[in-house]
Amino acid sequence: MNDSVTLHDPTSETTPATRPRRPPPASLHGRTVALLDIGKHRSSEFLDHLAAGLHARGITTARFAKPTNAKPAATALLDDIAAGADVVAEALAD
Repeated sequence: MNDSVTLHDPTSETTPATRPRRPPPASLHGRTVALLDIGKHRSSEFLDHLAAGLHARGITTARFAKPTNAKPAATALLDDIAAGADVVAEALAD
């Protein structure tokens, strides 16, 4: 019996890039927060709640969505987010 375990990288990158973590902004005021719905069940509900809280604090949001959670975000979507927002919050779980 073989007791070995094979782990797979969930990023689907053949050679994952190592990037330094960018420091978070000191404040969200004056910035646009992208709210990215990755297509998981109830993610839009979570983002609605998050948007309401941010708007109550005077913080601008922009909504984006992947068509499915089964594939990585398209380059065009990532470009739109980069062009229209300073910070991103993703809805990741059910």
